[in-house]
Amino acid sequence: MIELLILFELNKRILTMYGISKEIRASFSVLTTPSYGTIKPALNRLEKAGFVKKQKSMSEGGRPSNYYSITKDGVDELRRLILAPPQENPIQFLPSARIKLACADLLEKDELFTMLKNLKLKSESILADIKNLENNKELSFYPRMVFDNLMCEYKNFISLLEGFEHASKN
Repeated sequence: MIELLILFELNKRILTMYGISKEIRASFSVLTTPSYGTIKPALNRLEKAGFVKKQKSMSEGGRPSNYYSITKDGVDELRRLILAPPQENPIQFLPSARIKLACADLLEKDELFTMLKNLKLKSESILADIKNLENNKELSFYPRMVFDNLMCEYKNFISLLEGFEHASKN
């Protein structure tokens, strides 16, 4: 997911690693706050793959800095990452789905509908699994309440997706 966030920010403008971190925090802090220890290796991977280009230059303070920009292949990779199938791990699904939704304005209308459909199908699948777990008669109070809360969260997320579908049709 870090690669998607980096490419999303670089799609807006050329940035240093510090600038990338700052922009990700400004745009996505309620969803994630990656450390430099996460950003730097991801930048290296993106550069090796040809999705990001690094250019050394002097900063305004007179210090040498690395400036990163997205390549044409990087723009294609960004779209591919946004459209990639949803996370299978339920713990990672909602955060990654929310990040993809926050980046969705980069998509064409047909791509957006495909992404929304895939996210909705996965959400409904997880919701069905939660309902099956909650139907277990041996569940004590606390797990039952946690599952009930999780069901509400997924129902709300599905409503959000349906709202996006409706708004995108108009």
